[in-house]
Formats: sequence, C-alpha cells, structure tokens
Amino acid sequence: MSASDLYDCDVLVIGSGASGLAAAVTAAHQGLKVIVAEKHHQLGGTSAWSGGWLWVPGNPLAVADGQSETPGAVDTYLRHELHTDVLDERLQTYLQQAPQMVEFFQQHTQVQFHSGSRMPDMHASPGAASGGRSLCAQPFDGRLLGPWLQRLRPPLDLISLGGMGIAGGVDLAHFFNATRSLRSAVYVAGRLLRHWRDRVVHGRGMHLVNGNALVARLLRSALDVGVELRTGAAAHGLLCEGARVVGAQLSTGQVRARRGVVLAAGGFAHDRQRIASLFGHDNHLSAAPVENAGDGLRLGEQAGGVVPKLAHAAAWAPVSKVVRGAAFPSFARSHMDRSTPVGPGEAREGRAAFPHLLDRAKPGFIAVLDNGRRFTNEADSYHDFMQALFAALPHTRQPHCWLICDHRAQRRYGLGAARPFPFLNWGLQRQGYLRKGRTLAQLAERCGIDAAQLQCTVDNFNKGAQAGRDDEFQRGASAYNRAQGEVLHAPNPSLGELRTGPYYAVKLEPGSLGTFAGLAADSQARVLDTQGQVINGLYAVGNDMASIMAGHYPSGGITLGPALTFGYLAGLSLAQAPLRASESAAPSPRSSRDDAPCAARH
Repeated sequence: MSASDLYDCDVLVIGSGASGLAAAVTAAHQGLKVIVAEKHHQLGGTSAWSGGWLWVPGNPLAVADGQSETPGAVDTYLRHELHTDVLDERLQTYLQQAPQMVEFFQQHTQVQFHSGSRMPDMHASPGAASGGRSLCAQPFDGRLLGPWLQRLRPPLDLISLGGMGIAGGVDLAHFFNATRSLRSAVYVAGRLLRHWRDRVVHGRGMHLVNGNALVARLLRSALDVGVELRTGAAAHGLLCEGARVVGAQLSTGQVRARRGVVLAAGGFAHDRQRIASLFGHDNHLSAAPVENAGDGLRLGEQAGGVVPKLAHAAAWAPVSKVVRGAAFPSFARSHMDRSTPVGPGEAREGRAAFPHLLDRAKPGFIAVLDNGRRFTNEADSYHDFMQALFAALPHTRQPHCWLICDHRAQRRYGLGAARPFPFLNWGLQRQGYLRKGRTLAQLAERCGIDAAQLQCTVDNFNKGAQAGRDDEFQRGASAYNRAQGEVLHAPNPSLGELRTGPYYAVKLEPGSLGTFAGLAADSQARVLDTQGQVINGLYAVGNDMASIMAGHYPSGGITLGPALTFGYLAGLSLAQAPLRASESAAPSPRSSRDDAPCAARH
C-alpha cells in the first residue's frame, strides 16, 4: 500500500440512506473529503422507499406560514407521549437543532422542502398540533442526477404504480377520485402518460416524490460537494488505533478515515438473530430493504458500543405477505421486469411484505380477529394498530388479524396489493392472498373467521358508521383519523358501511417499517460505550442510533426528522474533530502504526 493510499478520506459513511447522506453532505460542505460506502448496488436504503416526511416542530417553513409553536407545547406533547417528566439531552438538542438543519439544507443544498401544514400529530395528547410540524421533500426531476439516477433505489414496487411514486395530499386524492371526477381523471391520465414515456425513454420515472425525492436531492447535493459514492461496498469490520476508530474494512478494500466513521446502515430489520432476542413474535416480515441486516449495530458493538432496550424495538406496521409476481397486472409487469435492476441474491418472485399504511382508515374497512371481533381503531397509526394487536393476543407467537372491506371500498381504494379499479386482481385471488366471498358468511368460511360473530360485528359497525360515529373505538374522532380517511366522505371521513358484496379480506401480520433499537449515542451522534463514554472516531445516525423517542411513535416523521438532524450534527462534529497527532505529517508506508480490526472494549 502506498503512502497516498493510507488515508483515503476524512470521513467514511457506511450506508446511503437519508441520515448517511445528510452527514456526508454536511461534512463535505465543511471542506472534508467524504466517502459513502453502500453494500447494495443502489443508493438510498429505506429512505428511498419511505413517505419522505420529517417531523420538525418550529421549522422555518411553518414559521413563514404563520404557524408558530405555542411555547412549551412540543415539550408537553413529548413528555406525555414518552411517559417522562424530563426530556433527555438528545431530544432537547433535536428540538433546538432540527429547524437549523432545515435551514442549512434549504440554503446550501439541493434539498428543498414543502410544508405539511395540515398534517396533525398522531395522538390527541396535551400539546398536540393539528399541523405545522411536518415537512416533505419537494418533487425532483430525476434527469438532474444524470447517470447517477440508475444508482438510485426506485420506489418500492409493491406500493408504487408501475414504479411511479404517488405523493400524499392532492396527488393521492386525484388517484382515489379518478373514476369520480373528470378533473382527477385528466390529472391521473397525464401523470401516467408522462411516467410511461419516461419509462420508455429513460428506463424509469423522472418525476420523483416522497422519500425517493428526498434521497435524490441529497444525492445531487452530495455529488455537488464532491462526495465519493461507492456501491457494492459492504463493511466487514472497523479499524482501530488504540481506542480510536480510524476506518473500516470494506468488501472492496480498506478505507482509512482521518476524522471518523459514521454508521448509517439502516438498523436491523432483517437480522433474524437480533429480532429473535428483541421481538415478542416469530412471524415478523419487515417492509424495509433486505440489506438492513444489522451491520451497523454489529460494527458498533465490536468497537465497544451498546444497544439499550427501548419501549419498542421497531416501528411496528401491519403487513400482508404477497407473492411479487402476482401483485402486478401482467401488462405492467413485463415492462417493470426489463427496466428495474436486480442486485446479487435478489429474486423477483417470492413473498414480500406489503405495508398497510392507508387502506385501514378509509370508509368501508374494518379489521377483525379470528373470533370475528374488532380489537382497535383501524384508523390509528400503523404502530398503534400493531400494539393493539399484540395486546389483544398477548400470548400468541404468531399474531394476525383480517382486514375486510366491501366491493365499493376495494374498487375505489384497493386492499393491500389488490389494486383498485380498473386493475384486475385474479392472480392475487388464485395465490390465496386476496380472499373473496359473495357474502360475509362465505368470506368468513374462507378465512377461518367466526361467521356469526363477523356478521354481528359488521351490523353494529354499520349502524354507527351510518351516523358517523364509532362507539366502540372512537374511530374518526381524532384529527389524525380524519386526515387518514376520505375528505369527500360524510358524515365521518373515516367511517363507511360495509354493505355491497362481494366482500374481500387479506391477512395482516406483524411487520415494521424500520427499527428503533440502535447504538447508544450522545447529542452529537457519537457512539457511547457501556460506561457512557464516547468512542472516539465513531458516530451512529438514522436507525443505527437508538431512537431519541425511546421506542415510542408520537407522530409521522419521527424517524427521518432525527435521521437528517443527527446526520447534520454528526457532519458538523466531524468538521470540528481534531486530527490524530500522527496525521499532522505525511504518513510513511513503513509506519510502525498498525491499524487493526476493533475488538470489543470492556
């Protein structure tokens, strides 16, 4: 190894999701040489599949809209949600620095946001807000990435429309109303035509939205400030000099980092061993990419880091298991298979997790157990929904429930991977994913549900829905419930009767959108050891850092908001970090200093 190879960079970032790219962009903006190493052949991680929302109270866009925070309201809300009297240092730092993060990216990078001024907090707790705390990346023209567009992970195929992302709010409303409104039909037709034109010309859609737009904007910003991006570069171990982390051994070679290493590998959503030790159920299927296999946590632990236990180890979400090949209409699937890259070890067929984030809250849907009874408010957050399922079946290692709707609801909103009109779903019925019955009794028989109780449950639900109320679980009473429903539906946006056969059902099982349990870190994202001391040269961000919400889920965007903020803070900290004494002079290829794989510190 030559002298010029000894120090490849100032900062090495392991992982290319929003948190890792935020750290890379911030550090490079401060004049540091940065390398991002991604094990997959595409960049973006879970962030590229996400809704792209950030929860940032007091953000500058909300302030510009005249939505200033009531003094103390956020603190009150979080203390109530996290069941604590005092917010810890990281959380206080987040509330102070997150608005500064937004301002930095808005002023100095290609990352531009729009305000979710009407996006309410998930719970009607003291201090909750009906809007003004949420942000989402503005749509992005993929052509601005040039050849790097092919390195960007596309939207999740199961929930996109032929690879086309659909943004929340107005965009999504037009798709739901395309068969009811000429204006919406014209809008949707235009979106589809432009998307398929881009597929033919460029191999994928150019109008990027949601998390795909966020990652694309971060990626463009990283390229603009000279960040070196390496794909197919898995991290096998950290390099240490004494008690300091000085680099990593990648599958593509050894990389030394003068200032430090940032772990941003996406958490452990597919680490079966850690799942078995931290989750209380066996049949977990995450909607996160399979590459999120706990690499960052293992690397951190090898260097002496610790993973504390939290109230919940993951961001729970109900998912349904679907065979990928049956989830798409044949006319769209053939084109998708040609244009979407496949990485080593990936298979197009096989079971995947469809996350049920939207359909549960729409009119005409209910969820029941095998006994035919409802167990929760279906319009509550995906995390709350799963907590209720676990509570309803406390001793079951393989909990599940059934999401049921009538014909009108399925044709308008879809049911999981079963697309709404005009798509056909025969393949999903043949594989057994979508259960169908001419009557509720026939549907119950095909799902193994108590038929008499299901009929009674639906009858009672319909009576309340007709009047716009849910006396059993108060569905539709909160601002969040109503926002998740259908604004055009009266008298309650979230409640609608199930009256028009045939009826449909899919089986919901435990899943997650990502993990909360991660490495203990301080307010600068520096990893801490078992004694609470900083491990020099090692940072953790995103889902590799223990959730600042302690495993609770108070609002949408509490993953990406902290991810970008602590990525930003890590970048600033790395720019201020002192160099090692041995780096003040040019290193010698015969230096007696031997960097070695890190061993766990005790």
